[in-house]
Amino acid sequence: MFYDISVPFSADTPPWPDDVGYSCGWTCRREEGSSVNLGVLCTSAHVGTHADAPLHVQSSWPASESLPASVFVGEVQLVALSVDFDAAAEITIPVLQALLGAHVPTRVLGRTVHSVAGGVFPEAWPALTANAATWLVQHGLTLWGVDAPSVDRRTSTELPVHNAIFGGGAFVLENLALDAVPVGRYELLAQPLAVHGADAAPVRALLRAVRAP
Repeated sequence: MFYDISVPFSADTPPWPDDVGYSCGWTCRREEGSSVNLGVLCTSAHVGTHADAPLHVQSSWPASESLPASVFVGEVQLVALSVDFDAAAEITIPVLQALLGAHVPTRVLGRTVHSVAGGVFPEAWPALTANAATWLVQHGLTLWGVDAPSVDRRTSTELPVHNAIFGGGAFVLENLALDAVPVGRYELLAQPLAVHGADAAPVRALLRAVRAP
């Protein structure tokens, strides 16, 4: 069984405020005498589900073509904050320990229930503390994914979570659609598109249930 956890690149998906939303225009139309319909896409790379590149937060760090395909495919643990977890609260190390137990998986997806998947850009969402992000990476994490628009807070300008994760050699997924997926272990299939020179790349993200041994 597959779960599609992608937020589409669509005119109905709200972009980050003041960013460029998705649109599809046409350079050729059959109705105007062309042999084919030929579209051109205009969008921020951050509208739908995407993987940030390290370049997003540091100009000297690698761009989207450096995103390693192997990180975005493999076993993943989906965890969920309680529905009454305050959007202004921090995801601390003790919170992570309660969610994950004694072992930090290689890949973790976190459901905050603050997502653009419902068609509205959220005012706020919980985020890791910088210490929690560093703790995850130090314990073997290679990928942290969230349903929120960013792994950092909406108001953050220093982006400590991005910097801690990228600085530790790990990666992020953002704008996931996780509401319909039960907590548990899955196989993640979420390779970034082969986009060169950008600060992020669109992703079609799927989860496949892991069969019991």
